[in-house]
Amino acid sequence: MGTYRMCGCFTRKFKIIEAAPPPDVIAAFEKYAEGGPQMTAEQLHRFLVDVQGQGGAKVSDAEEILLQVLQKRHHMAKFRKHALTLDDFHHYLFSADLNPPIDNKVHHDMTAPLSHYFIYTGHNSYLTGNQLSSDCSDVPIIKALKRGVRVVELDLWPNSTKDDVDVLHGRTLTAPVELIKCLKSIKEHAFSASEYPVVITLEDHLTPKLQAKVAQMVTQTFGKMLFRPESECLKEFPAPEDLKYKILISTKPPKEYLEAQTNKDKEKEKDSDDDVWGKEPTELTAEQEDEKTDSDASDNNQDDEDSDAFEPEVDSSRAPGYKSLIAIPGGKITGRLKEALKVEPDKVRRLSLSEQALEKATVSYGTDLVR
Repeated sequence: MGTYRMCGCFTRKFKIIEAAPPPDVIAAFEKYAEGGPQMTAEQLHRFLVDVQGQGGAKVSDAEEILLQVLQKRHHMAKFRKHALTLDDFHHYLFSADLNPPIDNKVHHDMTAPLSHYFIYTGHNSYLTGNQLSSDCSDVPIIKALKRGVRVVELDLWPNSTKDDVDVLHGRTLTAPVELIKCLKSIKEHAFSASEYPVVITLEDHLTPKLQAKVAQMVTQTFGKMLFRPESECLKEFPAPEDLKYKILISTKPPKEYLEAQTNKDKEKEKDSDDDVWGKEPTELTAEQEDEKTDSDASDNNQDDEDSDAFEPEVDSSRAPGYKSLIAIPGGKITGRLKEALKVEPDKVRRLSLSEQALEKATVSYGTDLVR
């Protein structure tokens, strides 16, 4: 007999795992489905009137919702019973298309200082794709602003001829976009989704001469929209209500950028014998682990490209116009994280932490972080 080889082909189906319905959704379903496994159009209508507050809703409206949910979630919807399962009901409640907000108006108190709020924030807002090789463009910025993003990040680098400013992800293959194009797009679309302020955070890798050029571009582009502190440093954040239709600039003051770079250079010169980074976590003492946490936070205060980006001959006095634009100074972490989290009574600042450092800070210094 001969020997044979057989090749079999198999198909494998993957299903997206959805979050399980929370207890309050389960309770609502059980109540209005009257304990049954499915909710009819009549029962959904009762839910719309009683819970959603849609007094003008009709049974036909409930039937239309039911049909849309089934068509969206089930390929053979026309062969299914016209009723919602618990998962269908859950999907409907959290669908922005099928169940949009009844009232989009802001109902919170917006008169507290800006630091009292969580803010919808973008990171590398200019990238069209991955952080290594995609194009930089103002299009993602426009899309973000239309979604309601209130903080836009721009990485500033000299262009190829060193006489203008580009936005790009430094030390990568990303194709740049001109800063002025991004600024004009921000001005045009900043308040298309919300009247509350937009903060532009600048990762600055520029010479003083180009910083002065940025100051000129920002001032000319935004004009009266630009929020400029009356004093060199704000003592308290203004309220969102007072900052409607305003643009705020946040970055490290030029002098602090130089100090941060100098500190990093000194760290690199330390004797490797004193370094604990190469050790296993079990080898670290509690004190060393705490110091490592602080160092992690400090190292992640800015993107990695900060480390060798800034030119050492910086003189902050040569860019006074640039410094005066900074409404929210970027804070740097020197020393222990607990000290960095202390609130300065007469000075506002922004403290940048990586997600890993933030997670550690919530465990070790939760009270300080909330304050």
